[in-house]
Amino acid sequence: MLFDRETQNIFIKEIEKYVENNGGTYIDATLIVCEGYELDPSAAAKYLTKPIIEKIEEEGIDINILPRNNTTKLPV
Repeated sequence: MLFDRETQNIFIKEIEKYVENNGGTYIDATLIVCEGYELDPSAAAKYLTKPIIEKIEEEGIDINILPRNNTTKLPV
């Protein structure tokens, strides 16, 4: 499935809206929105914006599914 720019923006807003309204993680929100679009999550990666990708990476590091960087993170 290919998204045009407008559909991509709606897709991103749905992910952000889900996190805002339901809490949870961007990982979960992305998976749930992908189900709604009947889109494989690996294919959805190219439609995500850089800020969402960074949030997903941070969540992945926090729950130990992605390796930590060598930089230190303050516990804030």
